[in-house]
Amino acid sequence: MELHQRIVSAPVDFGAVRTEFGLASGYPSEAVSEARDAVDAFAGDRVDRREIPLVTIDPPGSMDLDQALCVERTPTGFLLYYAIADVAAVVVPGGPLDRESLARGQTLYLPDGLIPLHPQVLSEDRASLLPDQDRPAALWTIECDELAEPVRCSVTRALVRSRARLDYAGVQADADANRLPPAIAALPEFGRLRIEAGLRRGAINLRLPAQSVVRDDSEQTGISHWQLVVEPRTAVDDWNEQVSLLTGMCAARIMLDVHNSAAASKTTAAPAGIPAEAAAANGDPEYPGLLRTMPPAPAGAVESMRRTAAALGVVWPADESAGRMLAGLDPNTPTALVLMSEATSLLRGASYTVLNGQTPDSVQHSAIGAPYAHVTAPLRRLADRYATEICLAHCAGTEVPQWVRDGLKAAAEAMRRTDAISAKLERACIDLTEATILAPRVGTDFDATVLREANHTRPAEIFIPTPPVLAKCLGSPPEDKQVRVRLAEADPASRTVTFVYAAETGDEQGEVRR
Repeated sequence: MELHQRIVSAPVDFGAVRTEFGLASGYPSEAVSEARDAVDAFAGDRVDRREIPLVTIDPPGSMDLDQALCVERTPTGFLLYYAIADVAAVVVPGGPLDRESLARGQTLYLPDGLIPLHPQVLSEDRASLLPDQDRPAALWTIECDELAEPVRCSVTRALVRSRARLDYAGVQADADANRLPPAIAALPEFGRLRIEAGLRRGAINLRLPAQSVVRDDSEQTGISHWQLVVEPRTAVDDWNEQVSLLTGMCAARIMLDVHNSAAASKTTAAPAGIPAEAAAANGDPEYPGLLRTMPPAPAGAVESMRRTAAALGVVWPADESAGRMLAGLDPNTPTALVLMSEATSLLRGASYTVLNGQTPDSVQHSAIGAPYAHVTAPLRRLADRYATEICLAHCAGTEVPQWVRDGLKAAAEAMRRTDAISAKLERACIDLTEATILAPRVGTDFDATVLREANHTRPAEIFIPTPPVLAKCLGSPPEDKQVRVRLAEADPASRTVTFVYAAETGDEQGEVRR
């Protein structure tokens, strides 16, 4: 049987996916009008911080710029400024835009477009932190020590002005050439220290191949063709992610510290890093908060992963965390792919937890190894608008707005609901593209890495590098091996792709020798 020829792309129609998920086709006109006429409700109360040389780092072409940063080296550590688009300042509570964004929950992404949380006139213009534009922002100021651990943090409403719109590949090239702009010259050191801090906390970072569907611009047929790619992940991606994670951890700490001290006397000292007036003003036992949480991994999942590591010959000391063990693997090896694939079983159950008077049993996010909150992407995620507003009130020593108190549970529910839709939507688009591209090649052999062997409840799982496909495989291919598999089914209508272990179809070359 022939091995596959080069598979580049195919025309894919995502319209059926949009229909299946009932995705909105347009934004209500009254909400668009409100977005177009939006004004800063806090214009007279902002601190002018336009002198900070902030920059944004996003994928090329991005216009919905939530975040701008500047990180400086200081004699005692680091000083981080992180400006976040102040969406609450331009959305009228209870208005058409507020109601529609509550229904949408978050921006949903498809390969051929998006279903935005807010009208694009707002998310890609009026509220976006575009370069050389004065913009309202929630400005986080985080002082860190020599190990990049936070010492003090606060957030306030400010007027900011981004200096440049950068992208990951460009920043990585500048970092490699030692020519980063001053605003982020300290980012590599800061990011590496924060990654190490995460490993000390027990954080887990999976570096599995990240499939994406992108337009094939080489096709000149007039019909859109789409291809599967594995998105490259640069060190800059990791460093920039650490800035967002640190900010979310600081936000969670602010909410928890004030929440947990709410019943204390006004004369009681405020928690470390929190203004005294915040603890005094918010001594309400039902003081609100909104956290992003994930339960601890089941003991059985960790034990199973340890057995897999032992079978693969990976040394994993008893006192070493799963995150530390995974960080020490070469992500380009079959062994790493197998263990990181199995590690997904440790990271399940992410949700939103509302603080409403009683501290929940667990406020931790187990993948991060600390309490955490979403506050850095309010143009794309509803929860961030609410959590940011709570932190602003805490740090200013003012009452949390009534609209936040009244709407917090509904916002959390909207996020839970749309999280599930987002994950299914992404998978549906990838499955459809896989099936469409592979349909002409049924019966063809491919080289693959076995991520999980079959058991009595599920078939084996494999990864094919070209085109990049994660799929089920019938038969009993051996785990952690490079094998040859045969494409048995590729059906775009059902979005189904199935392979068969070639050694069990009479092909003597089932296992590829290494």
